[in-house]
Amino acid sequence: MTDKLEILKKRLIYRASYRGTKEMDILLSAFVNKYIDSFDEALLSELETFLNFEDEIILNYYNYNIIKKKIDENKAARIFKKFKI
Repeated sequence: MTDKLEILKKRLIYRASYRGTKEMDILLSAFVNKYIDSFDEALLSELETFLNFEDEIILNYYNYNIIKKKIDENKAARIFKKFKI
């Protein structure tokens, strides 16, 4: 694995773990830690885009299936939607 991918993975793990609310920290860090090693470079890129959405948008998508800002077009988001802790 290249250093570039390792740096990206570490950045994604950090971004998922420090969101601003404890609930999102737990939910997103569990998801990212479970899937990060199985994602290819394209999915890691989509995961990065997904993690850039605001917490409220991600939470509404996960809990209430409220779709905003093209979140549903993101493959990583669709995998997250099916994720259960």
